[in-house]
Amino acid sequence: MAPVKPEAGGHLAVNTVTRKLYYYNGKQLIKEYPVAVGKLSTPTPPGNYKVKNKIVNPGGMLGTRWMGLTIPGGNYGIHGNNNPSSIGQAVSHGCIRMHNYHVEELFPQIPIGTPVHIYDRSEAVVIPAFKPGSVSNSTEGGSGKTYTVKPGDTLWKIAQSFNVTLEALIAANNIADPNVIAIGQAIIIP
Repeated sequence: MAPVKPEAGGHLAVNTVTRKLYYYNGKQLIKEYPVAVGKLSTPTPPGNYKVKNKIVNPGGMLGTRWMGLTIPGGNYGIHGNNNPSSIGQAVSHGCIRMHNYHVEELFPQIPIGTPVHIYDRSEAVVIPAFKPGSVSNSTEGGSGKTYTVKPGDTLWKIAQSFNVTLEALIAANNIADPNVIAIGQAIIIP
């Protein structure tokens, strides 16, 4: 089952083996999050789905945010939780649990209709490592480097620190609003 990875727009990938959720914009990894997934008796169903609904403060074991998925035969979603120690475990009834503060960060960036690929255990999954606040080599971008946004960064500060123009950064990253960048977002350095 091949993952759906559109060229543009955000999408999510969930690796149930490593218990990580990856947020992409096109082919660019924006951020990774630790998650809890379904236990052996109630596994998280692999496949290609979409976010079908969103709820703020669903409460109880669903935590502070809910993003329902188009998985047939049940009510599955990506949500916060009231048991933070479950993150990183295979303990749910099939849902993908996140820390409340993580799902609150991700929630406003994910519109209804966002593609979600949940990897089957048999799939070979190679997902790029994520190191906040780092500069790394990349196969994309003019200089072959990306920078991961840290707290307090602005696009202008990043441009100055790499001696590139703000306009070049905006163009290389297809940024619609240069005043809106997210902590953990990978910026291609042209």
